[in-house]
Amino acid sequence: MANTSAHHILVVDDDPAMRELMVEYLQENDLRVSTAASGAEMMRILQDQVIDLVLLDLRLSGEDGMQLARELRATSEIPVIIVTGKRDEADRVMGLEIAADDYMTKPFSNRELLARIRAVLRRYQAARDTAAPSRESKRRAYRFAGWELNLLARRLTAPEGHRVELSNGEFNLLLALCEAPQRALTRDQLLELSRLHGAEVYDRSIDVQILRLRRKIEADASSPEFIRTERGVGYLFNARVEVLN
Repeated sequence: MANTSAHHILVVDDDPAMRELMVEYLQENDLRVSTAASGAEMMRILQDQVIDLVLLDLRLSGEDGMQLARELRATSEIPVIIVTGKRDEADRVMGLEIAADDYMTKPFSNRELLARIRAVLRRYQAARDTAAPSRESKRRAYRFAGWELNLLARRLTAPEGHRVELSNGEFNLLLALCEAPQRALTRDQLLELSRLHGAEVYDRSIDVQILRLRRKIEADASSPEFIRTERGVGYLFNARVEVLN
């Protein structure tokens, strides 16, 4: 069973046995794991999934792993740990200077790999927490109570790992709620925040959209945990929301 509240790691390695070993150990330690055997697969997953850290093997068949690391760093701020059999100091220094947040040489212990992953994730989380908000920053996703709202793919994933289909209006409404957690929002505010060219959500149909959304994300839509009614005001999103940039 998937756990979308956990950090999502992408393992990029063309050795099936090595991928299997890393996946098994990381999943046992409460991490979500996806795998890719090539640079093309890596890019496809990055476009479709919300990845928190990439483990990238430099020695992919027929590909320049260092160039892939450069391309990844040029287009994303996702942390990268280079994993390779190369023991050349020049490669290690180049990897750290150009792209990587850490560098591991095979063979290594699973415990050390896990410790380094957690250390890099802690550093990135601390940097995110202290960084000043920027208009240039592009949010990738919101997470709350195991749910994941992927803004790039416009996809909602349940804590169990399956995709929950949302209409455009429902997606924009949930997005508006995630952007203002623990804040009572009026119907007019939700109407403005979730408007799609003035067509999908209008007037008091906000109540209808709220009901539909509750049926999809609440364990009991008649006694909602997340989307609470604030009498005389509107609605409040009662969840701790994590922002992924």
